[in-house]
Amino acid sequence: MRCLYEHLEYYGVSKKVIEAMNIIDRRLFVPDEYKDAAYYDTPLPIGYGQTISAPHMVGIMCEYLCLQEGDSVLEIGTGSGYSAAVMSIIVGKSGNVYTVEIVPELYKSALERLSQLGLKNVHVILGDGKIGLEDYAPYDKISVTCYAKKIPPVLLQQLRDGGILVIPVGNEFVQTLKRVKKDGKHLVEEDLLNVRFVPMV
Repeated sequence: MRCLYEHLEYYGVSKKVIEAMNIIDRRLFVPDEYKDAAYYDTPLPIGYGQTISAPHMVGIMCEYLCLQEGDSVLEIGTGSGYSAAVMSIIVGKSGNVYTVEIVPELYKSALERLSQLGLKNVHVILGDGKIGLEDYAPYDKISVTCYAKKIPPVLLQQLRDGGILVIPVGNEFVQTLKRVKKDGKHLVEEDLLNVRFVPMV
């Protein structure tokens, strides 16, 4: 299990993120028929038209979010729960990851899986990620694991001053991973790289 993801340094992923990814066993988050491919650096189907992201993309997203110990993080699109689990290790016991999933079956399986792993700082919510999660706002970081045609304004409203939002924006053919930093009333938007995600449901 150890030293699976050291190659992610090639993508600029820090040792802190790689260590968290080596702690969380990706094999626990993929369907039985894909267990043999769990450690490949590729996305895999998890049912209901959704995927678990490739490890390099999970690492890149965590890196661009600049996750810190104690951060309060909102994730849109729980999927199998893998990204939330990795982020929970990085933010530590003093941090929290609130992850929203709209597909009831994925919500239920992710909730059970994360509970079995004893990750008490991960909170799985069944809901529509397009409206964010106002109950625990504002958030230090927001991670969106599905593409949107434009950045939902409500997510920016729920982001703390000084916070960071990472989201893929585009259409089924072309998507750009964007990072938005909130600085008072100003938003600083960066185009990071071309990506391929499933659509926001």
